[in-house]
Amino acid sequence: MTDRIVSETSSPDTFASSDAYVGDPAVRAEWDTRYADRPQVWSGRPNGALVAEVSGLAPGRVLDVGCGEGADAVWLAREGWDVTALEVSGIALERAAEHARDAGVAVRWVHATLTAAELPPASFDLVSAQYPALQRTPDAAAERALLAAVAPGGVLLLVHHAGMETQPVNDSGFDPADYVWPSMVAALLDDDWEVDVDEQRPRLVPDGGAGVHHTDDVVLRARRLG
Repeated sequence: MTDRIVSETSSPDTFASSDAYVGDPAVRAEWDTRYADRPQVWSGRPNGALVAEVSGLAPGRVLDVGCGEGADAVWLAREGWDVTALEVSGIALERAAEHARDAGVAVRWVHATLTAAELPPASFDLVSAQYPALQRTPDAAAERALLAAVAPGGVLLLVHHAGMETQPVNDSGFDPADYVWPSMVAALLDDDWEVDVDEQRPRLVPDGGAGVHHTDDVVLRARRLG
């Protein structure tokens, strides 16, 4: 992953906002602004769908896409996973690194957008994307980047809020057509993949944090065949 990994396992708390960022500066600025508005955005607990779907898997290498303040990354590390966590917001990564330090776990932090990050292809036993805000492009770059990161025999776990992709454009300018949804990723799965789960289910909501008003999840779990 070259210099895109800014904190190695021997030093899980060394991320600083001055570290190199790779990706669209406007995306970083947008998310830094969101995180700067509050001292803590998320609950600090791992996402329920992640815990439910991953608890039975043998730990290996995992990519946490859009790690936010690090709750999922810390939980995965505690469960024995070798964690690489990717995030566009430097503010979020600073908080995530602090949480990892307090928990005494090691995480590799990648400050980049998914499509710009220099990730080793087909090398993660699990790629987890929990409610990611991935920009949609005509060439499906983000969707293909998710799939490309999964190793043979590995699992892609993509979870999002149900009903989001059919919402109208709202007053804040949010347009579902601008973002990647699980159905778009599922549409790219071919005979090299086996779908284990593709369903809508009640959301397991951590106490506190943003997004608690969403009641249902769409869960896509697929295994890349050897």
